[in-house]
Amino acid sequence: MTEQLTLETTQAAAQPTPQYDVVVIGAGVAGIYQIKRLADLGFRAVVLEAADDLGGTWYMNRYPGARFDSESYTYGYSFSKEVLDEWHWKERFSGQPENLRYLDFVAGKYGLRRHMRFNCRVEQLRFDEADATWTLTLAGGEQLTTRFVVSALGLLSIPTPPKIPGIERFGGQAFHTFHWPKEPVPLAGKRVGVIGTGATGIQVIAEIADKVGELKVFQRRPNWSAPLHNGPISEDEMAEIRARYDEIFATCARTPGAFEHEPDRRGFYNVSREERVRLWDELYDRPGFAIWLRNFAEIFMDEEANAEFSEYIANRIRQRVHDPEVAEKLIPKDHGFGVQRVPMETNYFEVYNRDNVELVDISETPIQEITPDGIRTTTRDFDLDIIVFATGFDAITGAYDRIDIRGVAGVTLRDRWRDGPKTYLGMLVHGFPNLVMVAGPQSASASTNYPRGIESGVDWVTGLLEYARAHGYARLEATLAAEADWTEHVKQMYSRVLMRKAKSWFTGYNSNVEGHGEGTTRYFVYNGGAPKYVNTITDIASRGYEGIEFAAERA
Repeated sequence: MTEQLTLETTQAAAQPTPQYDVVVIGAGVAGIYQIKRLADLGFRAVVLEAADDLGGTWYMNRYPGARFDSESYTYGYSFSKEVLDEWHWKERFSGQPENLRYLDFVAGKYGLRRHMRFNCRVEQLRFDEADATWTLTLAGGEQLTTRFVVSALGLLSIPTPPKIPGIERFGGQAFHTFHWPKEPVPLAGKRVGVIGTGATGIQVIAEIADKVGELKVFQRRPNWSAPLHNGPISEDEMAEIRARYDEIFATCARTPGAFEHEPDRRGFYNVSREERVRLWDELYDRPGFAIWLRNFAEIFMDEEANAEFSEYIANRIRQRVHDPEVAEKLIPKDHGFGVQRVPMETNYFEVYNRDNVELVDISETPIQEITPDGIRTTTRDFDLDIIVFATGFDAITGAYDRIDIRGVAGVTLRDRWRDGPKTYLGMLVHGFPNLVMVAGPQSASASTNYPRGIESGVDWVTGLLEYARAHGYARLEATLAAEADWTEHVKQMYSRVLMRKAKSWFTGYNSNVEGHGEGTTRYFVYNGGAPKYVNTITDIASRGYEGIEFAAERA
């Protein structure tokens, strides 16, 4: 027996020590908070970021009009009273430059850059079953080893250019909004074409319409949108916000969307039509997501309720657009208002009243090709100087698909998720031990106020890693049964909401991504609301992380 113990001790000692306890992938909102927690607890940890600086979404998305659709003071981190006391949000819905400054401020305040490496694109993750470690291979060939990997990959970080012949032949500037140049793009007097009228397209179009010579908007499918009602935050108002931060975050914690907007619980059919319209008139004039999230819950689940409310919004659009034919083209006919995340706008619909703006309905006259001079549809050539692709992202799983992630027995995550993601709590995947996702597929982060979900996710992941360290566990993995149960639960939550019928990245729809077009549904997000999700993961942690198997060393 003594000889056996000596042999096991010798074998354990021979196991190579990984360079890190934890490697975090991504230095955006999630990665910044995650490394703060790990550094405070003394983990040997590093953040690897593919870009040349931190910020994630707010570093890459430099296009005109990029800003929060969450109230700024509900978007910022809540973990530090010092940050809350020191930072002054200048606008109710802050723009990209200020958002990047905020993240840099937080990182600088806590010295987090010393734990970050930039221009480090991870190309492969390979799990070694013998010693329960991950080996990461970076672009350029460098390899790192770590016990655990925490992915903080952006949900919308892989842009998808359109599949249009001739893109490479265009003689002017052409770029996806995600790759908007760092240097200023001269717009004055330019003939600009924007392809896409989703959330990003709506922001860009509204921002540049009065700055360009001509603007051609190429729209395949219109999206519902509602006024943002942005405005400055004065010193006095910021002081009042600081005084009630506890109340603000408590409200976010109890609302389904984790915003400062609580649904109207009177019941759609319990009030008269007149009362409903009176409420909608009030909400339409309020800032942010009030029109969406302070509404009756039935608009998300009941076809008739949603149809009535959608017609109300359609009429508001008709009032704002002078040309009735153009107005009808801007009103969606294939889905109702609010069944997917609602783009917020500032004078977007009024853009189409301008003489220099033209809406091109490419559902009627499709784009055939991009020529050296511009865009050719089935009926006309459009001469352009600049083409902007606002054509969306390979959402949720796209960033994972771009990394060769190999778990137990060399199985790739891409193959495991070929027909859609399967996870436990949106944070772990069976067959991929020691890989934890802060805001993975089927978590609540994508369907709620993102940073509020991020903080909950980071805190839970950190607790899990602390638990493993305290118990001497070198390996943790979701059970197959727990993963199957969670994935089925997420699927069932879709059946309760009208979102299931929408052509949206929430359901995996993107015709520019292979296998994500018509007829596919991927259960990407958790639809049960933030409070239920947080209560669920908290309860699981309190029961010793039920659904996760732990081991001291080997598989």
